[in-house]
Amino acid sequence: MREYLLVMLVAAIFTYAATTAVRWLAFRIGAVTPVRARDVHSVPIPRLGGVGMFLGFAAAVVVGSQLPFLSGLFASKELLGVLVGAAIITLLGAIDDVRDLDWLTKLAGQVLAGGVMAFFGVQLLSIPVFGVTVLPEPILVTLTILIVVVSTNAVNFVDGLDGLAAGVVFISAGAFFAWSYLVSHDFDPPNVFSTATFITAALMGCCLGFLPHNFHPARLFMGDAGALLLGLLLSAATISMTGSVDPSSSVAATSAATAFLLPLFLPIAIMALPILDMLLAVVRRTRRGELPWKPDAHHLHHQLLKIGHSHRRAVGLMYLWAALLAVGAVSFAFFPPLITATVLVLLLVVAAVLTWQPNRRVAP
Repeated sequence: MREYLLVMLVAAIFTYAATTAVRWLAFRIGAVTPVRARDVHSVPIPRLGGVGMFLGFAAAVVVGSQLPFLSGLFASKELLGVLVGAAIITLLGAIDDVRDLDWLTKLAGQVLAGGVMAFFGVQLLSIPVFGVTVLPEPILVTLTILIVVVSTNAVNFVDGLDGLAAGVVFISAGAFFAWSYLVSHDFDPPNVFSTATFITAALMGCCLGFLPHNFHPARLFMGDAGALLLGLLLSAATISMTGSVDPSSSVAATSAATAFLLPLFLPIAIMALPILDMLLAVVRRTRRGELPWKPDAHHLHHQLLKIGHSHRRAVGLMYLWAALLAVGAVSFAFFPPLITATVLVLLLVVAAVLTWQPNRRVAP
């Protein structure tokens, strides 16, 4: 655990320091978000924060490769593949932050990043359906790339309020870290040092280092460079972990039902909030006869503002829902399902009351 904490700390420190320099660079090259109809900020804000997060992740990878236990992960090329994929997706997002790219170019870049990771070994080896199901490699590679595309776009869609995307991803990564770390104890032989756990530890550090720059009122946005990067790193952890957990593991589940369902649905549940927001946006825009990727001001966070919540309260509520869904899903792996479900339902009712009965609205 100490090595993971060090990785998280290195990622946080390097991200915080690099982001300070990136903010200056964003002003110099014109990577500034103007005030648009769908935005909630009232003055132009520099973006490109994802470059700072990438540098923080890269620093964590370099340090991790020198640590006694984590260095064993570098015997394979998986983390190198994640780093190369992260570089590609960050470069793609950074170019989009400076000059807007069309949707097809961005999609091609996401597919390329996912393909590169698969080439380096970061791909599904099986799917947890009916135990462990091994499919032909072309299908598994396609599913790997699909997970990357869905995850990157989901985080990009939820990035609409100061501190929202980084905070939600931190919560999701934290839940995934807890699950992958504890489940790894049941590996044969037991080994808590896994690629997925390393990625989520570094990812949490990147979010922690970036959030001081991004809390409302934000001094810097992560931009597409950051949203796409966070989504790719979450997808890399998901891909690395999915299929490596034995559904019959005593840690992976506490009953036959959860043994069957958890490996399949847990990664989805951890990312439930961004995925839900993305799906609602696609359905909403398609029903209006618009292109699915056309931006609008009707995301979940926009609805919270319309209900009457302040900017910070809306972000806090999104954190609450993300934590309940992610931590609640992970809890099924370690506690009796009936007790877990009862507590989770009660907490969801409390969250619903807080969501639909806002206090008197204050200035954001």
